[in-house]
Amino acid sequence: MQIIPAIDIIEGKCVRLTEGDYAQKKIYNEDPLEVAKAFEGIGLMRLHLVDLDGAKAGTVVNWKVLEKIAHKTSLEIDFGGGIKTEATLQTVFNTGAKYATIGSLAVKNATLFAEWISNYGAEKFMLGADVFEEKIAIGGWLEKTNVSVFDFIKSYLDIGITQLFCTDIQKDGKLEGPSVDLYKKIIAKFPFLGLIASGGVSGLEDLKALRNAGCVAAIVGKAIYENRISMEDLSKF
Repeated sequence: MQIIPAIDIIEGKCVRLTEGDYAQKKIYNEDPLEVAKAFEGIGLMRLHLVDLDGAKAGTVVNWKVLEKIAHKTSLEIDFGGGIKTEATLQTVFNTGAKYATIGSLAVKNATLFAEWISNYGAEKFMLGADVFEEKIAIGGWLEKTNVSVFDFIKSYLDIGITQLFCTDIQKDGKLEGPSVDLYKKIIAKFPFLGLIASGGVSGLEDLKALRNAGCVAAIVGKAIYENRISMEDLSKF
């Protein structure tokens, strides 16, 4: 199982939220590049970069942070937050993202997203399923929907998406453990999906549980910043 560290950006700084609440914001580093270089330095190869300003504004805001990290590290970056138009999608690819992370748009404008998959290739996208009680939430988690996570996944598997990360909002940023049971249900239904776990990881035991559940990767954020998982532990894992 691969470890994908997360850097969430507000006003150009590395932050973490709790339960997706912008009011529950904690700044961990003023310089996201410094954080990214530390991850690269222990041998990690990917980075999950989230533009929280962009998610809220509905357009990419922190693309300069992406550009800086992409040009000054060798990390494979998936970038999300505010990608709503083809122009913003191209900005994300042109400034160095290997994958575009799409969440809200995949719910609100499935036709446009299907067009992008057709034009750019499904392998260029990482689908984000943010979940509240097995239903999809969108817009930086500010808006709940009645769309079942299972129906959502199936609709995009049918048109070629192969990697998806799933975040249980009720777990995210709380260090109370990930939604292993939910991931097991998803993997049982879609055994050929590359499922990436996200949210709630509190320590190494959680990572082992996710690996045993069949997740291909785990996105880890707050547990690293709060020193629940050391950089040394991550490099060994």
